[in-house]
Amino acid sequence: MGIGDKPKYDIASILIYAALVFIGLLSIYSAAPVVEYTSITDINEVYGKQFLFIGVCALLIIVILAIEVKFYERFAGLIYVVSLVSLAGLYVFGKEVNGATSWYPMGPFTFQPSEFAKFATALAVAKFLSQLNVSLKNVRDFMIVAGIIALPALLIIPQPDPGSALIYTAFFFALQREGLSLWYLSLGLIALVLFLGALVLDIWWIIIAIVLIITVIYLLSRKRKHKKRLDKPRVYLFVIAVVICIAYTFSASYIFNNLLEERHRNRINIVLGRVQDDAGIGYNINQSMIAIGNGGWAGKPLEEATQTRGGYVPEQHTDFIFSAIGEVSGLLGTSITIILFMLLIYRVIIMAERQRNLFARVYGYGVGGIFFLHFFVNIGMVIGLLPTVGIPLPFMSYGGSGLMGFTILLFIFIKLDAHRMSYDH
Repeated sequence: MGIGDKPKYDIASILIYAALVFIGLLSIYSAAPVVEYTSITDINEVYGKQFLFIGVCALLIIVILAIEVKFYERFAGLIYVVSLVSLAGLYVFGKEVNGATSWYPMGPFTFQPSEFAKFATALAVAKFLSQLNVSLKNVRDFMIVAGIIALPALLIIPQPDPGSALIYTAFFFALQREGLSLWYLSLGLIALVLFLGALVLDIWWIIIAIVLIITVIYLLSRKRKHKKRLDKPRVYLFVIAVVICIAYTFSASYIFNNLLEERHRNRINIVLGRVQDDAGIGYNINQSMIAIGNGGWAGKPLEEATQTRGGYVPEQHTDFIFSAIGEVSGLLGTSITIILFMLLIYRVIIMAERQRNLFARVYGYGVGGIFFLHFFVNIGMVIGLLPTVGIPLPFMSYGGSGLMGFTILLFIFIKLDAHRMSYDH
């Protein structure tokens, strides 16, 4: 971009954002816990408040796009520190809502700092990785960036809000793009599979599987090396791997029963099929799936959307908004919603890859990872494939903090992308 040229904002991303926000507002209107609908701008109802939040986001977008592009990199560290302070302050000044101290009271509204900590952490990770001589192959550098990601998550978990803390694993998409070994992701997947396997299968079947799989891996590694004799150091490593996996498997039951809260254990048990409780802990998921199934191909008129209008899905206008889309607009509406999210995530990744500046590229992958994990977990939760963890659907679930946080996250990247041809260190 030459001197005097106007920045070229990614119109496709902006239009997808606008479409998701619009669908979200209509869905919140249909799922609102009211006896009689009023004007969509009625500030006394949740849809009126969401309309107000959309107006605030429009002003935020103007401010974000007006700020000088290098501001975001220059002050990334300060923004991150402020976000940590705001998270820590909840333990003194926070307001408890639904059992979690995750909000600051602000008159008739509340402010949830964890929603803003996401873009602050994305900026901090991008700032650190874009420095000269920083490499994820260096253990020290990896530990520093892991600490940057872990700090806000560790402040969020005790609120308790494990769902929001889970989202910080999304930054490993950005780390993997910048050279982090796939072994880290593999270890995480192995740990998850062993943990879930230990909950649903007999422990001895898990141990037999561990020994067989690691033995096969060892034999294949010897074959690739063309070694006929035993390599003792390598043998010891594989034996240690077997011991660690077995010990971890035996500890899964203790971790599950002693470190997780009862409500989280119950939700996991419901998804794994260990407990059938459609009238208790599984009520939300069961009613959500009924609502989606009731929508059919093209949805039900609002007066016939019995699940949504009858308020059978608790908190439907927040974390379970996708079930309202399913009942009111059917398979057609849910398909459009899923396609729009997939297009937005794809568009963000394409934009990230075309960045000439490392800071912008890392930030873009952070944005894409956060959107993907929110989208994947929320919809998986609503259709009963994943436990209920309280993760909103970006741009669509009710809530000012969430809508503003996601808007800031996206439009900072749109700003960086618009100046990609001229922006440099």
